[in-house]
Amino acid sequence: MTIRKIGVIGAGQMGSGIAHVCALSGYDVGLYDVSTDKIEEGLATINGNMARQVKSEKITEADRKSALERIAPYGSFDQFGDVDLVIESAVEDEDVKRKIFNDLCPHLKPEAMIGSNTSSISITRLAAGTDRPERFMGIHFMNPVPVMELVELIRGIATVDEIFQEVREFVGTMDKSVAVAEDFPAFIVNRVLLPMINEAVYTLYEGVGSVEAIDKAMKLGANHPMGPLELADFIGLDTCLSIMQVLFDGLADSKYRPCPLLVKYVEAGWLGRKTNRGFYDYRGETPVPTR
Repeated sequence: MTIRKIGVIGAGQMGSGIAHVCALSGYDVGLYDVSTDKIEEGLATINGNMARQVKSEKITEADRKSALERIAPYGSFDQFGDVDLVIESAVEDEDVKRKIFNDLCPHLKPEAMIGSNTSSISITRLAAGTDRPERFMGIHFMNPVPVMELVELIRGIATVDEIFQEVREFVGTMDKSVAVAEDFPAFIVNRVLLPMINEAVYTLYEGVGSVEAIDKAMKLGANHPMGPLELADFIGLDTCLSIMQVLFDGLADSKYRPCPLLVKYVEAGWLGRKTNRGFYDYRGETPVPTR
């Protein structure tokens, strides 16, 4: 396998998680974001999560130290010249991702591969905006990355077999399981999951149940580990809305119309855990429903 050095674009929740598992699996990682502060926050998150893994005896202290030494902060795309695979994990916005790839590609070596951690956007369309669509594919990790076993792999129409097989082997080295998805809006996991969350928001919007009742019903009645509204807060309501909009626009079916209440929460800036308010208010010791 030719993949030895990984570049990760985006040091947020997903990007830091991807850097975490790559470094623990022995890969050198360059972690990039738009500001030094964001990179430092990402590195602190990685350190804290690895410390918890040491405490729970999933890794050793030596593993943690060596993995952290493999992660280097990258301040510009100039530093990506020797990476074998770049994994983009920026905000779920097609225009943002296209600009990243446009700025990034001139700095990559010709044989470098590009993967997008997009959870819903067309891989074929993203790949077409690069100089290497045949070496581009979707590599969709689940959140939280160090915990969740699944990775969805999505080929664009131009992705060649050699690249697909190499990325599949790379994912296997991190003790992850692969689900291969076709390049349709939201792929497999979010095609099933996000409409359920959106329907839970409609259930709240229509007054069928309260936040607490809806989450309790699904946890105790369907044996879900987390209620759908609690899960939406964990994912980020802006991300949930983006995925529903991709589904609605891409499949032209009214069943994917984002709930107006979800839109309202996003417009208010109540995005869930990351802003301390969503369907729950997280500013106190215990989360409190906001409706």
